Amino acid sequence: MRSKSLGILVLALGLLLNGCAAMNESGTSTPKKLTAPAPNVQKLIDKFQLEMVDYAYVKKAIGNGTHGGATAKIIDARPHKKYVSATIPSSINIPDTKFDDFIGQLDDVAKDTEMIVFCGGWKCGKSPKVAGQLQKMGYTDVKLYQAGMPEWAARDYVEVGLPVVKTAVEKDSALLMDARPRKKFLGATIPGALSMYDKDLDRLSSRFPVDKNEPIIAFCGGYKCDKSHIVANTLVAAGYTDVRVFAAGLPGWKKAGLATTAGGGAKAQSAKSTTAAETKFVDGIKVGEDEGTVDGEWYNAKLQSGAVPDNTVLVDIRGPADFASGHIPGSINVKAGEVSATELAAKLPDDKISILVCGSGARAMEAYFKLKDGGKDVSKVMYFDANVSCDASNTCEIEANEPLGF
Repeated sequence: MRSKSLGILVLALGLLLNGCAAMNESGTSTPKKLTAPAPNVQKLIDKFQLEMVDYAYVKKAIGNGTHGGATAKIIDARPHKKYVSATIPSSINIPDTKFDDFIGQLDDVAKDTEMIVFCGGWKCGKSPKVAGQLQKMGYTDVKLYQAGMPEWAARDYVEVGLPVVKTAVEKDSALLMDARPRKKFLGATIPGALSMYDKDLDRLSSRFPVDKNEPIIAFCGGYKCDKSHIVANTLVAAGYTDVRVFAAGLPGWKKAGLATTAGGGAKAQSAKSTTAAETKFVDGIKVGEDEGTVDGEWYNAKLQSGAVPDNTVLVDIRGPADFASGHIPGSINVKAGEVSATELAAKLPDDKISILVCGSGARAMEAYFKLKDGGKDVSKVMYFDANVSCDASNTCEIEANEPLGF
């Protein structure tokens, strides 16, 4: 009897060592983790002759993480609810089961544009199906990130939609970080958010949670704003494991009609100062309520009608790549982010009023105050506080931001 029991034990040990079953602490078997496409997925990949890329390739392709900053179109082939809950930054959603309903997002995209499609990992056939459909439509540079969302989420930060942020605020289940300049933060932010201005991260790092597993959601001035992505990358590099970006940012929150921290007191004070601001002009340019601004609604109306005063020049202070991806017609490009106040001042025209502009108003504000705080003459400098979204043909959607009130 004893020898029979010993034989069974040896047999069980042999099976375990040969990899027929892996046991976890609860005594149940754990399936082997896939590191290559499942057989049915590989058939689809072979059928469409798709090239696979890895995490490092996708990380480089998303650029600064914004929806205009990627060098390729990143496409999430999963259902929309999955996409909203967490996706790779800068991606758009084209579910395989609703391809015809979502494909319109690519109407103005050139057929030779690089596209990287992903879904739920090595067993997921949605990404090769969508990739195959894209090829049939004539897109010539379609690749697969087949490791997909599981690998990305384990290694990097993700982008989330409004429902996730709304739930986080309601349940106090995540720490929100507002990456915009502090003046913007003080004007209005999502309730409960912490000021985490991306340019002051070294000084503000003591505000990072002690628990590296704390859920964190960074946001800023909308889809064109890279500040929240800078904060997210900093957090990931510091070892935080659950970092998300709400790319729609405060504009998306406000567009949904959700409350901000702009309370009654601040609003009342703003109302008192509005009358004076409405009637103030400098060299024919209507001055905004906030220090350094051109009146947003007035200037936007001038842009739309093509009646911008001749004594002004619109200066887009983003980087050359952002400028090339789409800008307001007639604007010039002067990168402001990494230059000194003296260098920036030297690049601005001295015979006209410079109206500084960016994608969300935040960087334009920074540039203005860089000049002022650097002791430069800002009598011929203003900034346009607005959300600006332009496509490659320089067709733009412009929405002036509400004044901060100070």
